[in-house]
Amino acid sequence: MILVTGCAGFIGSNFVHTWLSNHDEPIVNLDKLTYAGNLANLASLADDKRHIFVQGDICDQKLVSELLSSYKPRAVLNFAAESHVDRSILGPGEFIQTNVIGTFNLLECVRAYWSTLPAEDSGEDVNQASFRFLHVSTDEVYGTLGPQDPPFAETNPYEPNSPYAASKASSDHLVRAWHHTYGLPVLTTNCSNNYGPYHFPEKLIPLVILNALNDKPLPIYGDGQQIRDWLFVQDHCRAIIRVLEAGRIGETYNIGGWNEMANIDVVKTICSHLDTLRPRTDGKKYAEQITYIKDRPGHDRRYAIDARKIESELGWKPQETFITGIKKTVEWYLDNPEWVEGVTSGEYRQWLGKQYG
Repeated sequence: MILVTGCAGFIGSNFVHTWLSNHDEPIVNLDKLTYAGNLANLASLADDKRHIFVQGDICDQKLVSELLSSYKPRAVLNFAAESHVDRSILGPGEFIQTNVIGTFNLLECVRAYWSTLPAEDSGEDVNQASFRFLHVSTDEVYGTLGPQDPPFAETNPYEPNSPYAASKASSDHLVRAWHHTYGLPVLTTNCSNNYGPYHFPEKLIPLVILNALNDKPLPIYGDGQQIRDWLFVQDHCRAIIRVLEAGRIGETYNIGGWNEMANIDVVKTICSHLDTLRPRTDGKKYAEQITYIKDRPGHDRRYAIDARKIESELGWKPQETFITGIKKTVEWYLDNPEWVEGVTSGEYRQWLGKQYG
C-alpha cells in the first residue's frame, strides 16, 4: 500500500493511472479537491478496488495520522501543491498554506508514523528501513537561466523568483531538514514543465488548445521567447516510480524532457497540429489568433533540466519527444470534450476573465 497526496490533479492523476497500469499494489489517494482537483480525472477507476479516494487536506494532521495508522503504507508520495505562478502572484497566501504549512504537517505526521514502525530485521512488510517519503517538486526553485547557461543540475543553488517557486523551495528545504535532523528516509524530485492529458486549462498548452478551438485569442506573455524544458507527464510518472524503487535516500533527482522550446514555438506547434486535426471552418490558420499581452511580473526567462543523474544512476530517460508528446496531447483534448466541458466552468471561468480579460 502507498499513500499519495494531491492525486486528483494533473500530475497526480496521471501518476495513479500509470501506477495502477503496472502494479497491483493499492493506492490511498488524499486530495482536497480544490479548483484544479477533479474526480473526473479518476472516473475510470471508480470500480477499481486498488484505488481508495479520501477527500481531505494535508494540513489536517488528525486525518493524515488516521490514514497512516489505518492503512500502514510503505511509502508516502506528496504531489499536493498549489502550482500556478499567475495564481501565486494574485494570491500567495494559499500557496504558503498548502505548499509550506501543508508539507510541514505531512512531514510531522509521517515522522510520527515512521518512528512506530519496526526495525529492518523484524520481518514485517513495512519497516523503518524500507519506508520512503517522496516529495514532488519543480525546477522553478532554481530561478532562471541565461541563454548560454547550462541546464539546472541537482547541485544548483535555490533562487526562486515567484511566490509559487518560493513556496516550493521552502517545502524542499523542509524535506531535506527532516531527513538530516530526524533521519526520515526521503527522496525529492524536481521536474521541468509537464504537459499531457488531464492538464487543467490555466496552463499554457491546454489554454492554447481550448482557446484556439473556441475562436478566442491565444495569449502570449511578452515576446514569447521564454524557454521551457517540456516533459510529457507520463514520462514524469515513470521517473517518479523509478526513483521510489531505487533512488538513494536523501537524494534529489532532476527529471526533464530534454526538450527546450520557446513559448511562441510551442503555441505555433499546437496551432499547426490543430490545422491538420481540426481545421477551422473559415479556412484561416489558428496561428492568426495569437495575441501578445503584457508580460507577467518577474517572469523567468529560461528553465532547463539536466537529467543525467537519474539516467546514469537509475536508468530512466524520457520515452516521448516534444513532437510525439504534443501530438498525443492535442489528440487527447480533441477526443475528450466532456472532460473539457466539465472543467471549463465556475471558478476557472472567473479566473480566466480576471487574468486574461
